[in-house]
Amino acid sequence: MYGSSITKVNAVFALLLLWFAGCRTNHAPAKSLGEAFVGPAVLKLRSDIPLESPVVATLKHGDRVEIIQKRRRFLRVRAANGAEGWTHERQLLAASDMTALEQLFQQAAHMPAQGAATVYDALNIHTRPSSHAPSFLQIHEGQKVDVLTHAVMPRTEESRPPLVRPTPKQPRKTAAKKEEKAPRYPPLRSPPEPPGPPAGWLELSKTAAPDAAPPQEPKKEEKPVPTDDWSLVRTPNGEAGWALTRRLVMAIPDEVAQYAEGRRIVSYFSLGEVQDGNLKKHNWLWTTISDGTHPYDFDSFRVFIWSIRRHRFETAYIERRIEGYAPVIVKPVQLPNGKNSADSTTYPGFSLCVEGADGHRYRKEYAFLTNIVRFAGQQPCEPPPALQIDAPPPAAVTTRAEKPSLYQRFRRRLRAMERKWFGR
Repeated sequence: MYGSSITKVNAVFALLLLWFAGCRTNHAPAKSLGEAFVGPAVLKLRSDIPLESPVVATLKHGDRVEIIQKRRRFLRVRAANGAEGWTHERQLLAASDMTALEQLFQQAAHMPAQGAATVYDALNIHTRPSSHAPSFLQIHEGQKVDVLTHAVMPRTEESRPPLVRPTPKQPRKTAAKKEEKAPRYPPLRSPPEPPGPPAGWLELSKTAAPDAAPPQEPKKEEKPVPTDDWSLVRTPNGEAGWALTRRLVMAIPDEVAQYAEGRRIVSYFSLGEVQDGNLKKHNWLWTTISDGTHPYDFDSFRVFIWSIRRHRFETAYIERRIEGYAPVIVKPVQLPNGKNSADSTTYPGFSLCVEGADGHRYRKEYAFLTNIVRFAGQQPCEPPPALQIDAPPPAAVTTRAEKPSLYQRFRRRLRAMERKWFGR
């Protein structure tokens, strides 16, 4: 009879294990802690945090994922197809980041190009001017992109709002204070007050002036924070992002670029074509800047014309030691026919925003008359468009999931025992 009861218990226990094994594929998915979007062009989800872990899914830029677990700066996410894996939080974007990126695309679509650039090696395009921001696109060797503007940013790790808000700490329960008992012995009497200062104590406290002031310690000079120059670029498909300026090469012909004299070409434009026999050449306008970090975009501009007589490029106009700001615009310009005449003629030309001697910025216009450049007037510069450079705060952050219940912990424990015993 004792043996039959043991057999019944074993049979019941086996039935329970079989029931849990049949239900383990139908367990409820982990609760979502929030949503995020894939930042890089390609993101590989891994089964665990180490890079040696196998890849469980490959996602593309903009794919939506659900955050289900967090360990330090690593997040476990669930893709739309149900695949779950780990990635670094730096590779994910909040909904506000995606909105800011769409706004950047819209703004960049209406910005005038300052010239085309190419690369000698693959170059990543980031969502913000920071090497820590996700790179959602890549420029390949020989591919050209439009350069729109630039920004100088410190080379520091950006602080981004967390995608998952940490669990608020519960206040500790403190025991109620016991009622203070009356002292066994009466307190001592307070000591008498100290005597006051003697008469004329201010005169007595004065000391003779020193012959020389003590030497002061030299102040420690703070080391300047290293910076990087970033360029906002636009691809032929209309996508826009930030790339390191030093990795971009302006695609102006080498026969003109050789006259840069060690300066970096910031922008360049064609001012028309010239037919020289079987050759077709362009007249060029460019802006350049010297090495270093500057609060302005360029410090000189120059106009090159193709000489039909000498069959070479020559300088038609140049200005140096200026403080110019993007954008440079190529457009028709009205040039007065005389000093006191209201009549004017339209010529091809361009305009630049330059800081004047009074500290204000003026947009100066120049007319291009075949091989001569003439000043045509100026007016106050319009303010540049405001670009979203810093990381925007998230629109909404979801709190973390509550602690699992006793039943859920019991189910997880049984699944762990099942995997240990049956290897499933």
